[in-house]
Amino acid sequence: MCSDAAQGTAIGTVLIDNDRTRVTEWRFREKGANTGWHTHAYDYVVVPMFTGKLELHEPGGTRRLADLTEGVPYFREAGVEHDVINANDAEIAFIEVEFVR
Repeated sequence: MCSDAAQGTAIGTVLIDNDRTRVTEWRFREKGANTGWHTHAYDYVVVPMFTGKLELHEPGGTRRLADLTEGVPYFREAGVEHDVINANDAEIAFIEVEFVR
């Protein structure tokens, strides 16, 4: 997923990892579960497996809510820094596809 990852409570399961792509399922079992603070080393795409909100803690103390829709992907460039937190009352998950080359 990233470099400098702090230990969070979300569960990351690597599904594919080769010299071009890394695909990880991120599962947040409960409200408040988080990835831990991290910086993305590669461009990436996220495909939500739920419809709901993620709370993002960003540099400088900024906090914001992001609305996600099941199956609707989004792209981000390398360098994104944040801690991703489940803001829902249920378990959530998403697939992250990193372009390592």
